[in-house]
Amino acid sequence: SAYVYANAGDILLVDLKTGKTKRITRTSETESNPQFCFNDTKVAYNRNQNLFVWDIMTGETEQLTNIQSGAGGRSPGAGAGAGQVASSGTPQEEWLKNDQRSYLEVLKARKDKREKGEAFNKAGKAKELRSISLDDKFMTGMAISPDGRFISYRLFRSGSSGKTTIVPSFVTETGFTTDIPGRTKVGSPQNSAELYIYDRERDTLYTIKADSTFPGIRDLPDYVKDYPKKLEKLSKNPPMRAISFNNITWSPTGKTALIEIRSADNKDRWLMTWDTASRTMKLADRQRDEAWIAGPGIGFGRNTGWVDENTFWFQSEATGYSHLYLYTISTRERKALTNGNYEVQQVDLSNDKKYFYITTNEVHPGEQQFYRLAIADGKKERITAMTGANQVSLSPDEKYIAFLYSYSNKPWELYLQENKAGAKPEQVTNKAQSEEFRSYAWRDPELISFPAADGAMVYARLYKPANPHPNKPAVLFVHGAGYLQNAHKWWSSYFREFMF
Repeated sequence: SAYVYANAGDILLVDLKTGKTKRITRTSETESNPQFCFNDTKVAYNRNQNLFVWDIMTGETEQLTNIQSGAGGRSPGAGAGAGQVASSGTPQEEWLKNDQRSYLEVLKARKDKREKGEAFNKAGKAKELRSISLDDKFMTGMAISPDGRFISYRLFRSGSSGKTTIVPSFVTETGFTTDIPGRTKVGSPQNSAELYIYDRERDTLYTIKADSTFPGIRDLPDYVKDYPKKLEKLSKNPPMRAISFNNITWSPTGKTALIEIRSADNKDRWLMTWDTASRTMKLADRQRDEAWIAGPGIGFGRNTGWVDENTFWFQSEATGYSHLYLYTISTRERKALTNGNYEVQQVDLSNDKKYFYITTNEVHPGEQQFYRLAIADGKKERITAMTGANQVSLSPDEKYIAFLYSYSNKPWELYLQENKAGAKPEQVTNKAQSEEFRSYAWRDPELISFPAADGAMVYARLYKPANPHPNKPAVLFVHGAGYLQNAHKWWSSYFREFMF
């Protein structure tokens, strides 16, 4: 019935029933990352690395964290006021202070007034916030549990010395060569990351970290087997690998946190559950790839979600293809919702939590089609039908889909369609091609495949001339990045290769 968003550094709330927009903040500082919490009664947002909440009914704003740069602990109290002398702790000075108070009525009155004033102010003042120091680290990913009790955040420390590679830029507006700063050299010290969860109710800060009991934390990569001396040395005492915390996703009531963790060598991804009652972490899923953990729904970013308090969804390439899975907290069981030699490329959960809307390349590796998948029985219903790529955005009420569509020789245009199989798509825009562009008969490339030396099928685009010459050579363009393929049935983003 409502949504929140950040715009130009302020937070706004929109009521869908009335269509009215209410401004939550109007400040010179930047507020970001708004979300509903406290059972949807408040809106949380970030400002200057701290978390604030705004009460929807009362309009009151409350600060929930006190993150400070540099070293520090809990914030000190108020300084000494007029007539108030801080004790030095020596017996002589304590005796003098008590002697003064016992004989001078004015000091007794001042002390009594000060203590009553402090008690009154303390009674009307909110509980002092724990001061959390960043030291030499920087913070990211601060979020609050739906019930408002737990606050999670990550701290990073740069591992490199700051020295980066430099790439010269020869084509500049001034005509002079300039330097473009690049990455650090391979082999530079890795960044380190830490995950913390703050329990506001208990005023307790928990550090989430991997130890020697963490599953597979000391596993050696397969390539070490090619170096017998190195293998022998490392096998005696395998080092604990560095890890990074990618995401933390809370269950609907905030009872369980789902934590996504990756190894720094990119060979492992762990999904761990953290129970707020026992404050313990358990393994839900581990995926390992001796090359690189990646693929749709597995790379960096938020790639998991909750169906209900007891079930969350995720994607895994355990079969060699990225597929959709459910995990049940109570039984610790995994269930595959999709399977086959194709990828699930995008996942959205329906409002009623009974369906997933997924985009896959099941029809052909070079196509993107949109489906509705029933959670109960796993049946799929194809919604889009046009050959090529259909990149879909679902309407909030799920009655319509808006999608960008393109084909090999037709640039992207916007379409609208009812969210059901067999519905006719309506083209909304006609902006991608000029009349001159449209007048030319652009070739429709043939999509072919052939076996590589290891038997894997390789896909390619083949452009045949209208009247091929028997002695003229072909031009072969080899693309090196396997995960950025260009052999598909939609409009290519590789303009340089098309010019070539």
